[in-house]
Amino acid sequence: MKQETNTYDIYYDKEADFLEIFFGEPSKSNAEEIEEGVFVRRDENTNEVKSIGILSFKKRAGVLKEILKRVNMDFPLEISV
Repeated sequence: MKQETNTYDIYYDKEADFLEIFFGEPSKSNAEEIEEGVFVRRDENTNEVKSIGILSFKKRAGVLKEILKRVNMDFPLEISV
């Protein structure tokens, strides 16, 4: 079953070309680099995905859908920079 949340926050740093999408309410979380330049933060208690961060996003925008699928998340928007 896919994890869904109604609250999203998106942060993009143009100079660093770093995109981070936050899901739900903030909580204490741990970050893990799941592949080079791709980070997933999970809630310490529930293991729920709290954010996904991607370095060099403009070059790798297509990786977002793959990562969302891999961590079993739905996201209702397309993102382009």
